[in-house]
Amino acid sequence: MRRTKVTKDTLGQAAAIAILSICAWQAPAAVPGVKGPSFDLTAATGYITQPDGASVYSWGYGCNSAPSAGFLPNVGTFTSSSSCAAGQMQLPGPTLIVTQGQQVTVTLHNNLPAAAGNTSILFPGFVVTATGGVAGALTKEAANTSAGGLNTVTYTFTATTPGTHSYYSGTQSDLQIEMGMYGALVVLPSTVPGTCSNTQNDKARTAHSGQTDFRLANAAYNNAATCYDREYLFQFSEMDPLIHAQVQQQKDVPCTDPHGCMAVQIEPYKAAYFMINGRSMPDDMDPNYSTQYPLQPYNGNPHLHPGELTLLRIIGQGRMQHPFHEHGNHVRVLARDGTLQLTPNGNLAGPLLFTTTTTPGQTIDAIFEWTGKGLNWDVYAHADGKTTDSCTPDALGYNTRDAATGASNYYEWCADHTKPLESKPFGEVGGGGPVTLPDPNILANGNWYSGSPYLGPDATLRAVGLTPIPPFGTIANDPGSEAGFAFMWHSHNEREITTGNIFPGGMMMMMLVDPWVFSIDESN
Repeated sequence: MRRTKVTKDTLGQAAAIAILSICAWQAPAAVPGVKGPSFDLTAATGYITQPDGASVYSWGYGCNSAPSAGFLPNVGTFTSSSSCAAGQMQLPGPTLIVTQGQQVTVTLHNNLPAAAGNTSILFPGFVVTATGGVAGALTKEAANTSAGGLNTVTYTFTATTPGTHSYYSGTQSDLQIEMGMYGALVVLPSTVPGTCSNTQNDKARTAHSGQTDFRLANAAYNNAATCYDREYLFQFSEMDPLIHAQVQQQKDVPCTDPHGCMAVQIEPYKAAYFMINGRSMPDDMDPNYSTQYPLQPYNGNPHLHPGELTLLRIIGQGRMQHPFHEHGNHVRVLARDGTLQLTPNGNLAGPLLFTTTTTPGQTIDAIFEWTGKGLNWDVYAHADGKTTDSCTPDALGYNTRDAATGASNYYEWCADHTKPLESKPFGEVGGGGPVTLPDPNILANGNWYSGSPYLGPDATLRAVGLTPIPPFGTIANDPGSEAGFAFMWHSHNEREITTGNIFPGGMMMMMLVDPWVFSIDESN
């Protein structure tokens, strides 16, 4: 697959080659989680893995017992996931999914070492009643049994505000959040506007066979302007392994102090691992619930069709700000911390962002869309005369009128229909087309490049002709199959795209765009 955005970025050509050569093929993403409104959680210990081979001692939330309401989305492996195994922590904690207006009950059991002391959960933005446990600085806490207190506490609140929210420890937060005690809370709107179930993309999903709906809802909020077609959750955090090593060395210290008995130096802070949903690149592009990451169940691998309104649920879970850049288009902010950004007359007022800056403790709901508009060449290769697809523009200029026929170029930007990729070489009259193709020996190798600069069925054939095998190094698509585009999504802080200061790694992933005739299956 091939990135089509030409930009002057901090990553050079050599960096892109390195990434293309090591990335795995597509993996399911969506927003997997545990269905509410009641949750039985534990605070426990475990070891998480990093791409450099490190096994890092960590703390985190997990399921104390198997979730009675099951998993979401209610398709494929998400219905019977092994995630949230009883008594086992995970990083980040289980994604809790409830509906606006529900009374949510979260019971927390403290199974951390005695030396860790008490622990708790905060749910910012909600009025919470805590019962059981012992008094703490910010809320009631689950004590460690060795301290003589109650090791169970229950939190109850009404899910008043839809959108994406976070939860995290309110006890020794500087240490416990660093150790991994945080997670996401998704509140679905109580009322979804009727127009959200009859969008152009819903019609296309019906027309193209095999298009499964992986959404948790049809809208992010009770507002017709927040309809979406696909969604992903990204929790950004970092980790200083030196802190974790200190905690590991002291985990077996006898202790009866509710504040714990560890002497941990947390400054100066030197993060070496930068994670998306608890994994660093390239691990974050493997499937959800991969067996090689038993305590890191969630991935980060967005995959979409042209024209799909893709909801990004973003949370800053660590102590650092991360400027995350989504290649391919700007991102339209819908809400921050569950509050819609609206003008006085009720229209969306959120900005278009080049990077979504993930502030610690803050959440963002935003819409991303890729259509190919503005590229100034026909991404479906009609200019090469290989197909006879028509392009009938709708009121917005896109080919959406023939959705019922399952058109291979559904959602094509018709103004670019039949425009060549590169008409003539630079220097000639009419030359200097919109794209200058690179040397194929430089960029045609790697799992993410199809050997074709085109999107759609038989793209490889249109690009390279009737060759018996794909171009050298291409394993993603055989000739005659579909081909898509890959865009790098990554932190714009260059240190954060490393693992232990080794590039590539850290906060990076790939976003895939495939034509509508290609079914995006995120269920296995």
